[in-house]
Amino acid sequence: MAAARRHKENLVQAAAELFRKQGYSATGLNEILKTSGAPKGSLYHYFPEGKESLAAAAVKHAGSAGSRTLRDLKAQTTSPTDFIIAYCGLLSGWLEDSDFTSGCPIATTVLETSPQSTAIQRAGAAVFEDWADIIAQIYCEAGCNENEAAGYAVLCIASLEGALIVARATLSVKPITTIRDHLVAQMAARETGS
Repeated sequence: MAAARRHKENLVQAAAELFRKQGYSATGLNEILKTSGAPKGSLYHYFPEGKESLAAAAVKHAGSAGSRTLRDLKAQTTSPTDFIIAYCGLLSGWLEDSDFTSGCPIATTVLETSPQSTAIQRAGAAVFEDWADIIAQIYCEAGCNENEAAGYAVLCIASLEGALIVARATLSVKPITTIRDHLVAQMAARETGS
């Protein structure tokens, strides 16, 4: 049973990593199987609907990892400004370490499949909602009301997701650092009332 569970986890992890680097359409099931080391029969045993259901599971998996990262950063920082600086530092580091081949696995997969795939679209929406809730909590703890905090959270996610795309296209972390600087300045202006 433990080996079977490991095969499922390996399939999901391999799919998430391959989708992150090369996209949904460019990733074949045979490549996922090879990368995961799982036997071919396990793919359709765990994901009888095929690639689409595996992709939805991969989005959920990657989203959970992202949520853990955001919660860890929230615990390690004392303000929205500190959080944004730390988060942008992580994103920049990940991109540079991957030679700009590794973007957001959620956006990479959802952009190619929504709205055609309801399963993947719903998985992606749930991930972004969870991330927004975590980030909104940070802003609420800094004195923002719920609506304002929710707005800041969406702004953070949307701007940084866009920055990741532009960073990969330009092979530079400058889009991420530019967004970081603007988000930090926005929070400073709020705190000073200017």
